Amino acid sequence: MGLIRRLASEERGTAAAETAMVTPLLLILMFGALETGNFFLDEHVVVKAVRDGARYAARQNFGSMPCDGTAADEEAIKNQVRFGTPAVADGDQPLLRYWTSNDTITVTIQCADNSADATTGERPFAGVYTARDDVPYVTVSATVPYSPLARLIGLDFDGLSVTASNQAPVVGI
Repeated sequence: MGLIRRLASEERGTAAAETAMVTPLLLILMFGALETGNFFLDEHVVVKAVRDGARYAARQNFGSMPCDGTAADEEAIKNQVRFGTPAVADGDQPLLRYWTSNDTITVTIQCADNSADATTGERPFAGVYTARDDVPYVTVSATVPYSPLARLIGLDFDGLSVTASNQAPVVGI
């Protein structure tokens, strides 16, 4: 009985046992925070890239952006989104290391009606659109399959992707 009582009151090794119990939880929290931060960083990159692509597309002339059609320079718009530049040279790297294809990017052109009102003769949109019956606007979207950091340690999150979309009116500069 004295041996059991002595072992129960022994405190040596307590810190090691507590550390062994808490370490897995701390590692999960640490890697979870890193993965979450990486996802949000990649999402920010895609959102900014799509916004820049829509701005680039909006500066194209009206003739190259037909209503409900395909942009004349669609590949340059997609390159602007994926690489940050419309003209890609050999060796240029995409904004995200795992963004391997322009096929993940869509460029859609639609038009808003700018017909003159029958009674007042005023158009809904003025400025550069005053003489136009339609106002083209471009929507640039991207859905990039996410490549997690956890893949390096054998975990995978299949089906997770980073998605962004942005819209801008074509100003025909």
